[in-house]
Amino acid sequence: MSLRTLERGAPSLFKNGASSSTKMLLLSVLAVVLMVADARLKLAEPVRQAVSAVLYPLQWAVMQPVGWAEEGQSYFESLKQAQEESIEARRLMANMALRAAEADRLLDENLQLRGLLDLRPRLAVPTLAAEVMYQTPDSYTRRVVLNKGQMAGVEPGSPVMDDAGVMGQVTRVQPFSSEVTLLSDRDQAIPVMVARTGVRSVAYGDPSNLRSDGMELRFMPHDADVEAGDMLTTSGVDGVYPAGLPVARVVEVERRSQSPFKRIYCQPLARLDEARHVMILTPLNLIRAADLSDAKPAPPSAEQVQAEREDKSAQRRASKTRGPVPATTQKAQP
Repeated sequence: MSLRTLERGAPSLFKNGASSSTKMLLLSVLAVVLMVADARLKLAEPVRQAVSAVLYPLQWAVMQPVGWAEEGQSYFESLKQAQEESIEARRLMANMALRAAEADRLLDENLQLRGLLDLRPRLAVPTLAAEVMYQTPDSYTRRVVLNKGQMAGVEPGSPVMDDAGVMGQVTRVQPFSSEVTLLSDRDQAIPVMVARTGVRSVAYGDPSNLRSDGMELRFMPHDADVEAGDMLTTSGVDGVYPAGLPVARVVEVERRSQSPFKRIYCQPLARLDEARHVMILTPLNLIRAADLSDAKPAPPSAEQVQAEREDKSAQRRASKTRGPVPATTQKAQP
């Protein structure tokens, strides 16, 4: 038998290599081992740092155009915004200058008219600064608590306002705090006047609870000159609020055919839910009562009493020195 007949071919495993599935399995196991080793032993950290150091200049060069584009866009946007703000500021300054000039003119005319008519000047209303501590946890009322009370001189019924307008009225006074019922409370009412036309009415808190900070003008006939956008101020007829304080702005006017009255919704100008610092005003009725008590005649001083006594003594001495006046007892003869 020849030797060639004993030669056989090599097994397929060594002749053709590992199969694809075997290679994928081995590579998967190797990848898992490397990830676990890197997570535990940080083997690839030096490689990462080296690659990062090498690629950083390229990354920086690639990001520069993007940064320049963003900076240019931000510059032009800022420039446009600054120009718009400058134009708006100039417009506001011009309007404020016109209003200031008009206010000075009206003040001069008012002073002249008061001098001609001999009217008493307006009452100076004392004020007291206070801070809102918290809002009462009652879903059916709208009230806030202030940090000033009876010890600070707060009186029940005192009007309360912020820098934008009237907020409400003090309804309960404690020694060191006071409770204010806001204008949007359903039980709160305030006499108002439409600044544009002079129409007087009473504004109430919205009773529907659908508008948490709304008000309503009631019993306004259809022919009343009230429009959306009108400003409401205090009328001063109640003797509590000084006249002319800003209260609210009309936002909606509904004309109902089945009712003889309009339905007018208003928005308070004061920040009822955001105000932090407020001013408490002394009610006008208390100021007028104090003025009446001050107007009473003061009792005479000791010097005046002594002078009157001396005058009376001098008169008595003078009458004694002159003697009694003789009376005529005889009648004239016919």
